[in-house]
Amino acid sequence: MAAEADDPVVTSMLRKTAGAGIDPRDGEPMDVWTRLWSAIGKRATLLDLYALVALRSGCRPRALRLDQRRALAVRCWEVTFPGFEMTGTEPASAQPIELDPYDPAWPERFATWRRRLVDALGATAVSVDHVGSTSVPGLPAKPVVDIQVSVADLADEGAYVALIESTGVELRSRDDEHRFFRPPPDRPRDAHVHVVPVGSVWEREHLLFRDYLRAHADAREAYARAKAEAARMWRDDRAAYTEAKSDVILDILDRAEQWAAATGWSVR
Repeated sequence: MAAEADDPVVTSMLRKTAGAGIDPRDGEPMDVWTRLWSAIGKRATLLDLYALVALRSGCRPRALRLDQRRALAVRCWEVTFPGFEMTGTEPASAQPIELDPYDPAWPERFATWRRRLVDALGATAVSVDHVGSTSVPGLPAKPVVDIQVSVADLADEGAYVALIESTGVELRSRDDEHRFFRPPPDRPRDAHVHVVPVGSVWEREHLLFRDYLRAHADAREAYARAKAEAARMWRDDRAAYTEAKSDVILDILDRAEQWAAATGWSVR
């Protein structure tokens, strides 16, 4: 069928399932995808789940209804992020993905948010760091500053949730590794706040990825190309946009780990 013959998302999924010795038609799509995740870990993405559903439906993954894709994303996150749950019923944003050229005002916006968070949290915030694409000079990005707050005890939400929400964001999701805050729908989406345990893999990888991109123009260029292609293909789907970059991110992280070992890089 056409979806299988020439769609790059389906082709990629078929390559992954073949490499893992999995028949993509042997079971319900979510069950097949879960087996793929067990076999190849983070290389199994939400787009592979879209492709498995599309293969059954005889359509291309991008032809799946947006509400169907959003439901699939939640099912995927329940596997990839143990303990995942949304904290509200508001539907996901339909705002299209728009990448802006790097803006020198982004670090200034981070500094403003950092002051708010430090003033609110005090010693509860072990570290407040600028992460994500807006933290890398020269890299195009969605104009949303990502802020990583490291805390001693992620499970102790009483120590930080209300204080962070007092700065103008609200808790939107939680899982065993991470809490995610963003402005409410009636306010500009100018920042996201991610709370992580100090010393965690999540904390380390986001800081390492940032610092490697800052230091390596070739990695920045490769990531910028991946972002542009993901935005072109998945302009209406923020979850798919993020997942479409996974292979490039993982490849860059592999090189970043070698760089960290060679240079003695550390989180602090």
